[in-house]
Amino acid sequence: MTSAYRQLPAVETLVQAIQRRANGDAQPRELLVDAARAELDAARAAIAGGAAAPSIEHLIGATLARSRGIAQPSLRPLINATGVIIQTNLGRAPLSAAALSAMREVGLGYSNLEYDLDAGERGSRAAHLTGLLCQLTGAEAALAVNNNAAAIYLALSALAAGREVIISRGQAVEIGGGFRIPDVLRQSGATLVEIGTTNRTYTRDYAGAIGPQTALLMRIHTSNFKLTGFVHETSLRDMAEVAHAHNLAVLDDLGSGTLLPTAPYGLAPEPTVQESVAAGADLVTFSGDKLLGGPQAGCIVGRADLIAKLRAHPLARAVRIDKLQTAALEATLALYATGAHADVPVHRMIHESLDAVAQRAHTLAEAIGGDLEHAHVVHCSSVVGGGSVPGQALDSWGVRIQVPDPNAFAGRLRNGSPSVFCRTDDDHVLLDARTITDDQVRHVARAVLYAIEGDDLDDED
Repeated sequence: MTSAYRQLPAVETLVQAIQRRANGDAQPRELLVDAARAELDAARAAIAGGAAAPSIEHLIGATLARSRGIAQPSLRPLINATGVIIQTNLGRAPLSAAALSAMREVGLGYSNLEYDLDAGERGSRAAHLTGLLCQLTGAEAALAVNNNAAAIYLALSALAAGREVIISRGQAVEIGGGFRIPDVLRQSGATLVEIGTTNRTYTRDYAGAIGPQTALLMRIHTSNFKLTGFVHETSLRDMAEVAHAHNLAVLDDLGSGTLLPTAPYGLAPEPTVQESVAAGADLVTFSGDKLLGGPQAGCIVGRADLIAKLRAHPLARAVRIDKLQTAALEATLALYATGAHADVPVHRMIHESLDAVAQRAHTLAEAIGGDLEHAHVVHCSSVVGGGSVPGQALDSWGVRIQVPDPNAFAGRLRNGSPSVFCRTDDDHVLLDARTITDDQVRHVARAVLYAIEGDDLDDED
């Protein structure tokens, strides 16, 4: 073992060998030194476990690979062929061309993020979004923060710390990432008062729970699950009447809020932000990167006096959005204001005709190879995802490929270039054409063919 350790080169020796081999085209010296140290540490650990010393050629190659890996971004684009439109793990909503252009224009240089050009003095970053949000929702005032969880936390901290918030028992839910409404209330300093039962809550339950310490009535839209059967939910309008009769406010969390009705596209009706404002909600919170189809953000719209309290709260600075989020969200909202919401990728995918999806599936199958054994176009189902419109499916078309080991095949697609995510079953993988763009078809086909070559090699082994 001692002899094996002695066969390892010094860090400087390994670095110089790499630099000679690269003829001046190596990674920066600092990266090579760090990578060489890490690779030699790994070699020593392997020797301690009984392994032989690696060759100098192996160390050179491994060190170069490690240094290049350090310099390469771990966050990279990929192709979503899962059929889940708002895929939380894959970055949720893809941005529109308008949003990307706005981010580039603002990000390339300076901007009037917090400067009032007309007044010639310091301005507010909130001003860039307030007008559009108010115009689109009918609210008096608006504020955007980093995400919807931050929006809820800010509202509760500013308006209900040290007091009580009344919520139906069936709405004290947990959403993605272990984010639990009761925990958020506790952290904000508010006290949760649960009323009704899991499946039935009445107007009288809200009225009966109001006391001297009550700050808010709160509704949480159960956007990621549905209660069916023997259920009753108090309407937002009735909640608002009870609250306003006691000089209280209603906070309505829509989660993945939408500005467009969903029923015309064959989906279950989702409450729109405009409907919540019209029904009497004093504050409405919703995400920017779900059904809205924009960047990560949490939007808060409602009464001007309440929005002013939120803006003045110390937490508002901690959860504010930056210039790139502001630019992308403003451009996305402008598409709605001008009637161009079809340019928002999320809505293009939701609303696209079944015939157009089928045509893309056939184009993909042909690009893979029309005579490819066990690969054919099939009818399938897509979902909106992102905790939106639960239990609802969209008719779709995709390409089904029979393979010996679907998980291994999916792994090759996932780790290829480009990286492609698909669905798997017992004996096949499925590429859903609804979440693939026309421009991505040839890239998906190439990735599939490479993965098939890997299957052929596995068969030979």
